[in-house]
Amino acid sequence: MFARRLLPPGLPFRRGRLLAACAVLLAASWLAAPPAALGKAAGIGVAAEPFTPTPAQLFGPLFVQVQMDALFPDGKAFPDAVPKATPLDILRRYRTVRPRSHAALSHFVADMFSFPTEARTPPAQRDKSLEAHIARLWPLLTRQPVVPPPYSSLLYVPKPYVVPGGRFREFYYWDSYFTMLGLIRDGHLDTARDLVDDFSYMLREYGHIPNGARSYYLSRSQPPFYYLMVGLLTPDPASAWSRHLPELEREYAYWMDGSAGLQPGKAQRNVVKMPDGSLLNRYWDASDTPRDESYRNDVLIARTSRRPRTEVYRDIRAAAESGWDFSSRWLADGRHLKTIHTTDLVPVDLNSLLYGLERAISGGCAARHDAACERRFAARADRRREAMDHYLWDAQAGYFMDYDWRQQKRTGELTAATLYPLFTGVADLGQADAVGAVTQMRLLEQGGIVTTNISSGQQWDAPNGWPPLQWIAVIGLRRYDQPALAHEIARRWLVTVQRVFANTGKLVEKYDVEHALPGGGGEYPLQDGFGWTNGVTRALLGLYPDLAPPQAPQGPGRRAAAAGVK
Repeated sequence: MFARRLLPPGLPFRRGRLLAACAVLLAASWLAAPPAALGKAAGIGVAAEPFTPTPAQLFGPLFVQVQMDALFPDGKAFPDAVPKATPLDILRRYRTVRPRSHAALSHFVADMFSFPTEARTPPAQRDKSLEAHIARLWPLLTRQPVVPPPYSSLLYVPKPYVVPGGRFREFYYWDSYFTMLGLIRDGHLDTARDLVDDFSYMLREYGHIPNGARSYYLSRSQPPFYYLMVGLLTPDPASAWSRHLPELEREYAYWMDGSAGLQPGKAQRNVVKMPDGSLLNRYWDASDTPRDESYRNDVLIARTSRRPRTEVYRDIRAAAESGWDFSSRWLADGRHLKTIHTTDLVPVDLNSLLYGLERAISGGCAARHDAACERRFAARADRRREAMDHYLWDAQAGYFMDYDWRQQKRTGELTAATLYPLFTGVADLGQADAVGAVTQMRLLEQGGIVTTNISSGQQWDAPNGWPPLQWIAVIGLRRYDQPALAHEIARRWLVTVQRVFANTGKLVEKYDVEHALPGGGGEYPLQDGFGWTNGVTRALLGLYPDLAPPQAPQGPGRRAAAAGVK
């Protein structure tokens, strides 16, 4: 209702809400000091490329106090809250009340904001198999589209969508591809189409697909799986790519923005021009401030670093764009977040996916009989493959690895991202054979593929394995005629998922594949639900019917605790 008061006739509601929020933000000036001055004091800065205002931008000093005082155990709680009045009214009252104690601040926030509930899912019923439990969860994780309340951080989409679960009560970009695998296997092709429609809407509305459906995610994207989502909708992916060609080209333009006029050895936005003039990509974020959803954590990390805080914040955000937040992969010393340097790295997974996107656009153009476009994007894919061979492939080590473009050397670290070139078809047969051998020797644990060989305490490191990485590995190895290893990875992973399910009645976000247990580490407690685990598990069971559990679990109990993983 607040935005409607300022909405000019004929202006779409979302745009009106944006203008209203910006007007409130400018009028208030946080009622105390110019944003830049307050940002300098509080360590928040002003976003380099503000999009729809985020909660940090709307509520300035109040936001800083709530997050730095750790009013909520989860830093995502306050950014997801819905204000009960305009930011201007809330900040005026905040200046009047001046809540200084933890109790006073808690009372003020409870009075001025309402809080959404977590996307909780019930434990399995005793008579339900793993597959039946997953089928039961899809409706519970599906949300209907709504117009977000004024000044909420939630972003509008026009079609129903599926959330991961737990604290993740909005949809996420790359999660959704793996969720769709299970949706389609369970007969929910209509919901998968809705998700593609929602992402297509975001591409038209924002020019890219954000990390997730929140205003504070708009400054970055996530690994570009959109072309793969589109390809799931029909047995003929090229025809689907042809129908979605404008959106595919728009996503490609987002990732390649900054390439024009770029000099060798330099980077702009997500693009890096290598010393030989070839173009590769990196993870990046348009903002250089603490993340709204992990504000206090980011400020504390930056305080321990000797680098400019804005650089640290951008590297933290870039790691969030990768989906691997966080991993030794992004840390200069492999251990401490204060050494994070994500934007210095040309990552294997991102460039593999962009190769796939280039091939998809070429295929879509061919389906439209646009020969010039087909040749143009095929040539770009070929050039990317050549650059990846030169910079990301290490023949002596036998695997693909990230490249530090500032230091002009490969990182040397083995991660499960080395399997992406197999997944998207970048690798040649010799490279695929070498990666398969290294995977079996160094990444295959008793419970599936481990993320890295480093135990840093970060969640995208040992001993954790993640559902997307199991799928990437299985499909990539099958693509290069290594069915036995693919089957073994699927078998070990499904035994792990089944064991945890039998013990707890839940499917969780990640797993400890060294001990076949629920995973740990990271910025937040282990989440259950869980969209991409459900999707990958269901898809693997469909791919390998022989790996289905022989009998339904009896719910949490001692029977499952006695079952080991071979």
